[in-house]
Amino acid sequence: MLDVSEVTASYGPAPVLRGVSARFRAGRVTALVGPNGCGKSTLLKAVMGFLPVSGGDIRLEGEAIQRIGRRALARRIAYLPQENHCPDYLTLGELVELSGYARYGLAGGPSERDRRLFREALDIVGLADKAAHPVNALSGGQRQRAWIAMVLAQDTGLILLDEPVNHLDMKYQYAVLDLVRSLSRDHGRTIVVVLHDLNLASAFADDVVMLKDGRVAAAGPAQGAITADTVARVFDLEADIFAHGGRLVCLPRPARQEQPSA
Repeated sequence: MLDVSEVTASYGPAPVLRGVSARFRAGRVTALVGPNGCGKSTLLKAVMGFLPVSGGDIRLEGEAIQRIGRRALARRIAYLPQENHCPDYLTLGELVELSGYARYGLAGGPSERDRRLFREALDIVGLADKAAHPVNALSGGQRQRAWIAMVLAQDTGLILLDEPVNHLDMKYQYAVLDLVRSLSRDHGRTIVVVLHDLNLASAFADDVVMLKDGRVAAAGPAQGAITADTVARVFDLEADIFAHGGRLVCLPRPARQEQPSA
């Protein structure tokens, strides 16, 4: 569905992405992982057209991204950035309704189909009974599910999520990613999600793309891409990788400590 070929992009003179190529397969969850500053968020911004690409090509279902208009692109890709804010007066229902503007515009109004999508999105994230609540009055985990409801109600085949579990405790990290997994498995969405934790990536992603210094260091199914060798090369970290309960576990080795002198 989404093909990135030899993409180079930068915020200034020095490129952040350096000839990145990756294929994100339809109906699967792909985790983007790598050290801070390796280009994960930059790649999502390049896909959305928020950052100019100086080299390479990005295609959505065979069509060059730069040839797709902004509003048309919003009907095909939903994007959730790292940080999200809304005014105190905005309710959850109103937030989710914002997702429909790409379909009917500011001067129009939601159709019955749009309203059904809004209701279904809230049902999927388990917040149907919170529609009248102010978004900022929800718990941290509920707010993150609220933003996911908004991108889900956008009704696109492709969803890009930039660190959706950042700042959440373990319980809500698993709850949100379990929801993300179900969107792919049960609702056929193609999802690209930026994650920092390799154990979360192995638990919830079908495929993994590892970035380091703006380049792809490893890519493929999670079971094959996450190895002791790739973790050492990408994160400069020695780790034991083993299967447990049907998934991979990444256990970093503690740094060797010098023995105190006698």
